[in-house]
Amino acid sequence: MNGDETKKVESENIKRHHRHELAENQCSSTLVKHIKAPLHLVWSLVRRFDEPQKYKPFVSRCVVQGKKLEIGTIRELDLKSGLPATKSTEILEFLDDNEHILGIRIVGGDHRLKNYSSTISLLSETIDGTTGTLVIESFVVDVPEGNTKEETCFFVEALIQCNLKSLAAVSERLEAESMERV
Repeated sequence: MNGDETKKVESENIKRHHRHELAENQCSSTLVKHIKAPLHLVWSLVRRFDEPQKYKPFVSRCVVQGKKLEIGTIRELDLKSGLPATKSTEILEFLDDNEHILGIRIVGGDHRLKNYSSTISLLSETIDGTTGTLVIESFVVDVPEGNTKEETCFFVEALIQCNLKSLAAVSERLEAESMERV
């Protein structure tokens, strides 16, 4: 796929899965990451609502309420130091294993991310002649009192970029390890 085709696929996916209704006091953004690992491998990490610490570097522990991973499942996260929070409570709002889409909403915690929800979608793509994955993550969140929309978006985008960079590193390492075993 050339650059124009890639942008078209990204744009179509964003229009289809990443539209958020914004209130006046909210901000939203969409981030894109191209990962040099097959979709099934990347999805195996992303869909694990019960184990986000496998690729999210700021999560130290996750406890899921209930035994089943389904819409409405709640997870309690312990966050690593360095963030202006120690806990977050999230609910699984959407999980589609066929379309490779996961949606979460934050419902509690000791942070300032109120009314936060995000959607992450994955699509198979070819990167430099090999199988890869297009990852798109979007969010919407309230702008905390005392902050601007730009400051809020910058902060959340930085967190998501860190998570996506880590997702790429973990996925690409696992892919390299699986190729070594072949």
